[in-house]
Amino acid sequence: QVHLVESGGGLVQARGSLKLSCTASGSTLSIYTVGWFRQAPGKEREFLAGISARGPTTYGTDSVKGRFTISRDNVKNTVYLQMNSLKPEDTAVYYCAADIAPLWRLGDNPVQAYDYWGQGTQVTVSS
Repeated sequence: QVHLVESGGGLVQARGSLKLSCTASGSTLSIYTVGWFRQAPGKEREFLAGISARGPTTYGTDSVKGRFTISRDNVKNTVYLQMNSLKPEDTAVYYCAADIAPLWRLGDNPVQAYDYWGQGTQVTVSS
């Protein structure tokens, strides 16, 4: 079992940047597929990006493509989400999640598919 902790959230002005981190304990994160999700008040949780154990990535909603980048550092047991050109509509609680299944197998319904979740970190973008 893997325990995930997100960090790096906070308050940022529109067009600013933040880098979120997802750090694991209890297991090595390098063998897991890891995804980033977010949930805004009154909205469903949405999939943003995923990275396989070996590095290939996929991105979910079109609204973050070209602005958000997922990466991993297996030495640090951490997965990152670099967020640039932030907009007020990016305001949400951001979660990372992990699963032992390969990335391609988690694609149909990622919100339901991932097994392990962090507690979330708040990102607020002011206009």
